[in-house]
Amino acid sequence: MSMQSSGSSRPNATEQAYQAIRKNILTGKLEEGERLTETRLSDDLGLSRTPIREAIGRLVLEGFIERQSGYTTRVAHFPEDEAEQIYEIRRLMECYSVQRAARLATEEDIAELRRINAAMKADTPPRDEAANQRLTEANEAFHRAIVAAARSPRLTALMTTALDVSMVVRTYSMYSEKDLMRSLNHHAEIIDAIEARAPKWAASVMSAHLLAGASRVAARMQHSKSVADQ
Repeated sequence: MSMQSSGSSRPNATEQAYQAIRKNILTGKLEEGERLTETRLSDDLGLSRTPIREAIGRLVLEGFIERQSGYTTRVAHFPEDEAEQIYEIRRLMECYSVQRAARLATEEDIAELRRINAAMKADTPPRDEAANQRLTEANEAFHRAIVAAARSPRLTALMTTALDVSMVVRTYSMYSEKDLMRSLNHHAEIIDAIEARAPKWAASVMSAHLLAGASRVAARMQHSKSVADQ
C-alpha cells in the first residue's frame, strides 16, 4: 500500500515542480542565464530533489533551461536575434501553410479552428494563471491546426521545430490585452479567408499577424534591455 502511495505521488510532485519552475521563468522571477540548483529549487518550492530533477529534465527538452558543462543548469537565454529569426521563419512557412489550408481544409478543420478561437476569446483577457495557460496552449493549437489542414507531412515536420514550445509560450506571454484582442481578430479573419477558399487573403492576414507578434516581442525585449542597462 505504501509503495503504491509513493509511486502515485511522484507524478503530482513532478508536475507541481514543472509548473512552478516554468511559471517563474515566464514571469522573470527566474532570470535568463540564472544558475539553477536542485537544492535551491527544492528549498524554494518545498519539494524533494527527485521531482525537481525530473521537472528540470522536461524543461531542458522544452528549451526553457540549458544544461551546461558538468551538472550546471541555467535558465535559457532568449536572444533578440533568435526571436527575429524564428518569427521570420514562421511567417514564411505559415503563409505557405495557410494558403494550402485555404485550398484543402475540410469543414471539420474550419469548425475546429472556430472552436479554438472561441475558447481563446472566452479567456481574453486572462483572469488568472490557469486562464493564461489555457490561452497560450490554445494559441499554439490554432497554429498547429492550420498546419494540419494544409495536408503536408513534410510541412508538419518542419513546423514542429518552428513552433517550438518555449519560443511560442515565452513570446505569447509578452502580449498585452490590446495585443491579444488584435491577435484574436487576426485569427477570425484567417478562418474567414480559409472558409472563403482565398489563399492570398489568408496569407496576407497571416503575414500581418506574425509581423505584429514579432514587433511586440522586439519592443518588449528592447524595453527590458533598457531597464536592465539603467
